[in-house]
Amino acid sequence: MSTHLRTHFMMDRRWLYLFWLFPLFRVSFGEVRYVLPEEMQRGAVIGNVARDLGVEVRELEVRRARVVADGTSQLCELDTASGNLLISQRIDREELCAQASICTIQYQLLLEDPLQAYSLVLDIADINDNSPVFAAGEIRLDLVESTVLGRRFPLESANDPDLGTNSVHEYKLSPNDHFSLEMSTQINGNAYPELVLKKALDRETKAEHVLKINGIDGGNPARSGTASIYIRVLDANDNVPVFSQRVYKASVPENSPSGTVIAVLNATDLDEGIYGEITYSFSHLSDKMGGVVEINPSSGEVRVAGVIDYEDANTHELDVEAKDGGGQASHCKLIIDVIDANDNEPVIEIKSASANVAEDSKPGTMVALINIYDLDTGSSGRVTCTVPDNVPFRIVSEVKNYYMLVTDGMLDRELQSEYNITVTATDAGFPSLSSVKVLRILVNDINDNHPTFTQREYNANILENQPVGTFVMRLKADDIDDASNAKVLYQISKHTNADVSSFLTINSETGELFTSRLFDYELSVYFQIKVTARDGGDPALSTTCTVNVFIKDQNDNAPVVLYPVQAFIAEDMVPLEAPRGYLVTKVVAVDADSGHNAWLSYRIIQETRPNLFMVGLHTGEIRTVRAFMEDDEAKHTVVVLVTDNGQKSLSATATVSIVIGDGLPVLQELFEVADESQDSENLRFYLIIALLTVSSLFILLIGGLFYFKLCRRDYVYRSTAASLPVFPTTYYPPSFTDFSRCGTLLNDDRYDSFLTTGSWRGDFRFGSNTDTDTLKKRSAAYQKNTLRRTSTDRSSLKVRAGPPHPCYVVT
Repeated sequence: MSTHLRTHFMMDRRWLYLFWLFPLFRVSFGEVRYVLPEEMQRGAVIGNVARDLGVEVRELEVRRARVVADGTSQLCELDTASGNLLISQRIDREELCAQASICTIQYQLLLEDPLQAYSLVLDIADINDNSPVFAAGEIRLDLVESTVLGRRFPLESANDPDLGTNSVHEYKLSPNDHFSLEMSTQINGNAYPELVLKKALDRETKAEHVLKINGIDGGNPARSGTASIYIRVLDANDNVPVFSQRVYKASVPENSPSGTVIAVLNATDLDEGIYGEITYSFSHLSDKMGGVVEINPSSGEVRVAGVIDYEDANTHELDVEAKDGGGQASHCKLIIDVIDANDNEPVIEIKSASANVAEDSKPGTMVALINIYDLDTGSSGRVTCTVPDNVPFRIVSEVKNYYMLVTDGMLDRELQSEYNITVTATDAGFPSLSSVKVLRILVNDINDNHPTFTQREYNANILENQPVGTFVMRLKADDIDDASNAKVLYQISKHTNADVSSFLTINSETGELFTSRLFDYELSVYFQIKVTARDGGDPALSTTCTVNVFIKDQNDNAPVVLYPVQAFIAEDMVPLEAPRGYLVTKVVAVDADSGHNAWLSYRIIQETRPNLFMVGLHTGEIRTVRAFMEDDEAKHTVVVLVTDNGQKSLSATATVSIVIGDGLPVLQELFEVADESQDSENLRFYLIIALLTVSSLFILLIGGLFYFKLCRRDYVYRSTAASLPVFPTTYYPPSFTDFSRCGTLLNDDRYDSFLTTGSWRGDFRFGSNTDTDTLKKRSAAYQKNTLRRTSTDRSSLKVRAGPPHPCYVVT
């Protein structure tokens, strides 16, 4: 069928409507419905879903749009280039929906990034593509010639899978003199033909009649099917079998075991002998029901013969025939209702290809689309879908059998990058059945974290005069995001002072800093730059740190003599009467370096007369070593070497011209007997003495600690409750008695006590076995004196009997 013809054919019947559901939880979920005829050609256009849903065609390709089926085969597909919904397989309404009055197929249109779902409903309209068919091409009847006029004989209906006007509309019987055709209606509303005898039969005249019956549908053009009826006329048989009921109704649970009795049919025949013997059988039994039920031909019991499934058919209507030995037959209807049992677990189908969600998704964002259905009916087919409570997701359902997994809280990929969500579908049957499927959800990274330096401020040291490209240090910044969002690039910040921004270069990937010029400590000792770490997100996030760069000095400058000026050497005058240590002049030199590189030392390397002048090692002062004598030259030249303290020392020389003048006054303030070498030696001596003293004290301290540790038993310890000093046993009088039994005192019951006024209250404390009353009485005699010695004939302290005390304490 061409597209033009199809459009014309469906002009009055095809309709399209689009409605949007309320965006609950901010999830857009719409539905578009199309009505189309069955048997459309493959590739035929059903409709343009992009236009009907208001979606840009270019988004279909970018967002990987696709159509997924609702538990059925994929009969249509989406052309993402045009937005058209196309037929991909043959659509046969009779195969999909059998005799259902409404045939609907539901699909879902899925778009990703972000995930959205639209419901596509296809209403399949019937066309007259099937002819009526009689199950048996030949119908055979045995009638006795005495059959009364008006007797009705039910015939098999012609089967037309089409629906409505396209189904069987009328029956026609070939012309004859004895029979006519009339229509009758079953309880379920289905019409069937009945053969009515309108003229008496005469076996002697005509023993067999052959008729044709045509079943014609109401399609345009009409289709028809034909069957032959063979009627054999028998001798007289007075009575026909009669069923106790014209219609029998029975019910049977699905999945009943084979042999279960469904119903017992009963027909009687008043004849005797062979004419009274009744045989039961199904007439016009379909192939589908042939292996499901069976009937006992003698007893009329109908039993389960195979698997009876409610999901295949919930009602079966069977024609049963009772025939006697003479060929007379009668018919009844057996209607079997199948009772649904909860024998099907819910089916869970994940319709979204991948369950990914951005970590910045707002609550209510759809993550996955789940199709859940149960083939059972009633309460057994009602399904509830749940997910665990301890996950930031929940289930929302807006369309029958479809459930959306949406976010129920804020996500953070850095805390949890994926979730394994257990989806549980449970029906309401008894006992209930359930199915479980685990859905893996990946949390996609969003650039929501700034790079972080390991330090906010770095210090770097660079030696001056290092070549360009010298490595300085490596900066490190981490970003806890993922993939490109975590890739960090480094650069000198634009907020860095323009004058120093070019001093260093940085490797953008590794963060390594290198020099880009020579540095001179004498020109600059410190500068500061700022480095920015920027991630690869969109938009990018950045962090800035500070790098303090300190230039370290090298000994690259020789001392410079400021005085005396070497270009023009002036003469320094010294009195002839100058004594030893008299200050003649001073060599002044400076070094542009710093630190130990600028420490200068002076020494004479050349002089007119040796041992006449000396120079201060660190001061540069030139003084006389001795008094001048008559034979000393009047003019002297002294060459002083000035040396710095660098690792590789640099030096300069200063030439000093000294003239000895007679009659010049001797200035007292320039006189100083100084011997720096002697002072230096004295200083070293004092330092050595101090070091030896400290070392000796330390050794004595260590020895004392060991001594007290090893000889702790030579002490009498005071009670823990007291706060008085502890005395070693060496301070005790020689006759002091030892009650501690520690073995450190003499075994003498005499002692000499040294007491102060009121000492009995707290100067001494004895063990519990010591008789302190005697001590209290005797110490009272010495209250007026500061310290007295007890007489040698004083009574000894007595010890009460009792258990030995481990030690006594003198407090």
